[in-house]
Amino acid sequence: MAARGRFISLEGGEGVGKSTQVRALAAALRERGLEVVETREPGGSEGAEKIRELLLTGDEDRWGAQAEALLFAAARADHVDKVIRPAIEAGKWVLSDRFVDSSLAYQGGARGLGTEAVRAINAFGIKDWFPDRTLVLALAEGGARARARDNQESDRIGGRPEGYHQKVDLAFRQIAAEEAARVRIVDASGEPGEVTERLLGEIADLLP
Repeated sequence: MAARGRFISLEGGEGVGKSTQVRALAAALRERGLEVVETREPGGSEGAEKIRELLLTGDEDRWGAQAEALLFAAARADHVDKVIRPAIEAGKWVLSDRFVDSSLAYQGGARGLGTEAVRAINAFGIKDWFPDRTLVLALAEGGARARARDNQESDRIGGRPEGYHQKVDLAFRQIAAEEAARVRIVDASGEPGEVTERLLGEIADLLP
């Protein structure tokens, strides 16, 4: 039987470079001979991608806070069942652009549902399939960079007011403080290659 793979999630607010770093980190791990699966949330599996469209499009009031949290949890349960768990059990490394900590920060923290309530919703769907390591990219000018990247256009959640995103950033830092063994804050400033090296340093203990 293949050795169990590893599960790494990259988190952070809008515009911190998660998608770029998922690709760069995956390339660095492949250079070390590891088989890597790149994925994203919401989405990653056929069913979860359908839910992604529901979540990220439409008016701001399309979903209430509870419905939004439940939709994210449903998408995540399918993602784990169809993609993440099979890959890890086959000995592959999974890198996900967002996972459960985004729900804890965005719906639990910024939308006021409470992290424990959101954690309970997700625990039912994903059971014990939490990441081995969660890397939270932090960048002071992340919001401004996101707006420049998106040319003032964003999805339903990314387009929320600046105060909402400040609460998201604070929630990520609180999660990292409470779960220091799993969650690490990583400085996302500087050249992309420098950031990738910092990420590698934070998972060095997991590498074979």
